[in-house]
Amino acid sequence: MKVVIVEDEQLAADALAYIVKRLRPLSEILAKPGSVEEAVQWLSLHQAPDLIFCDIHLSDGNSFEIFRQVEVNCPVIFTTAYNQYAIEAFKVNSVDYLLKPIKAEDVAQALKKFESLQQQHLTQGMVNLQQLLQAQQTQQQHSKTRFLVKHGQAIKAVPVEQVAYFWAEEGVVFLVTQQGKRFIINYTLDQLEEQLDGAAFFRANRQLIVHIGAVQEVRPYFKGRLSLLMHPASEKEVIISSSKASEFKEWLDL
Repeated sequence: MKVVIVEDEQLAADALAYIVKRLRPLSEILAKPGSVEEAVQWLSLHQAPDLIFCDIHLSDGNSFEIFRQVEVNCPVIFTTAYNQYAIEAFKVNSVDYLLKPIKAEDVAQALKKFESLQQQHLTQGMVNLQQLLQAQQTQQQHSKTRFLVKHGQAIKAVPVEQVAYFWAEEGVVFLVTQQGKRFIINYTLDQLEEQLDGAAFFRANRQLIVHIGAVQEVRPYFKGRLSLLMHPASEKEVIISSSKASEFKEWLDL
């Protein structure tokens, strides 16, 4: 089995390669491109591998751009730190994904599925990248772009780019702008999580969804947790649990 790993973090690429080689000793890691540009160049110059592992967010852009620039005729297993990111699109199009931090048992399961499809010659097991691209574009189009909030006696629109974070307290959800203005909105955090772009917003805990631009400082906290400082500052201390800490740092590209 010939494999290409598209991953912009060298340690992550090496770790995944190690897992694959451990699970399938006869496999061959052909290349580990670290960007959209490198992946496009390699795939343009070489015969398609048997399988590609591909991180969604790369240093120079979204990995879907690779498949817009070069034809890929092999299965792709995506890796992502964002469990809300296009997961349903992957399922609909029979695309496997691995949620970071990647575990050996998850890779083993994905490889078994790949090999089963290969043995049965089932074309539906191949990645229909055109459908995937369309689904991804549709998801982007349906992401929330603005919020209508009450401002005195009037209703005003707040573009999503001006949102610093959403804060829930005693059953009320506040939209907090980059200028520190607070507005009550008629959404739950669960509803917002489904409608916001996962590359820009992160569900930090039960009370907070934060925009990446509002993150000012991240500090280690007790027992593997993280303390988050935001701008504008929140009235209460923001703590990210140990179970979410790794995902949060991946989202920030730390």
